Amino acid sequence: MRPVRFVALGDSLTEGVGDPVGRGRRGWAALLAAGLAEQPVHFTNLARSGAQTGDVAERQLPAGLALRPDLVSVVVGVNDTLRRTFDLGAVAARLDTVYAACTGHGALLLTACLPDPGEMLGLPGPLARRQRAVNDVVHALSDRYGAVHLHACEGEWTTDRSMWSADRLHPGERGHRQLALRFHALLAERGAATGPAPSPDSEFDAPGRAASLWWLATAGTGWVARRCTDLLPQLLALAASELRHHARGTSARLDLHATAAVAAALAAPSPNVHPEAEAEAA
Repeated sequence: MRPVRFVALGDSLTEGVGDPVGRGRRGWAALLAAGLAEQPVHFTNLARSGAQTGDVAERQLPAGLALRPDLVSVVVGVNDTLRRTFDLGAVAARLDTVYAACTGHGALLLTACLPDPGEMLGLPGPLARRQRAVNDVVHALSDRYGAVHLHACEGEWTTDRSMWSADRLHPGERGHRQLALRFHALLAERGAATGPAPSPDSEFDAPGRAASLWWLATAGTGWVARRCTDLLPQLLALAASELRHHARGTSARLDLHATAAVAAALAAPSPNVHPEAEAEAA
C-alpha cells in the first residue's frame, strides 16, 4: 500500500507561522499529517505567507496536483480581505477553480472558515463583513464539492488569548494544535484519519507580553505600515459609511448588500463548467 499523500495549500496560517520549531515552522497541517495514518505520510506544505486566493490558484495548485495527493487542504482568504483590491466574486471564482481541480483529481478536500482578523487586531468593523462574506462562500463551495469543512471561525479558541501568537493574527502552538485536533476528528469521522490524534499539550511556553511588544516593534511595524498604505484609506471610508448607516438606523441595508454580494458570487457561472455542459443540465 502506497503512503498517504497530503498536500497543504494556503497562506501563513498553514505555513505554520506562530508555531516555530528549531529554525523552521511546523503548524497545524504538519501536526495533522503525523496522525493521518499508521504508516508514514508523504506531507508537502506549499502554503506561503501573504498568499491570496490568486496565488493558490495560479502557483500552488499546479505544483500540488503534480504530487498526486490523496488529501489537499485549502485554507486561504484572509489576505484577500486585507487588500484594497478585495473582490468577492473573484475570490469565489478562484476558490471554485481550486476546489474543483482538487476533487476532480480524486483528492479529498479539506477546508476551513476563519475568524475575523479585524476583531483580533482591533481594526474597524468593515473587515468583519468581508471575512463573513468569504466564510459564507467557503461554506457553500465546501458543501458543493463535498469537502471536510472546519468551522474555525467560531468557538472558544478564537477568544482564548493563550491560543494565539504574539502578533494576534496567527495561532500559537496551542492554537495550531487545536486546529489539527479538530481537523483530525472530522477526518476520523469519514475514516480518512486512522493514526493517533495530535496532542493538545504544548511543548513550548506561550509568548508573553515582552514577545508581543518585540513583534510590534520589529515585524509588526512593517506590517502595519503596509496595511496603512494599501488598506487603511478604503477601510476608513467603509467605517464612515457604517457609522452613517448606524446613525440613520439603516445598518440592515449593509447586511442585505453583503448577503446579495455572496449570492451573486455563488450564482456566477462556474469557471469549471463548459457552456455545453450547462446547456445539457438545463
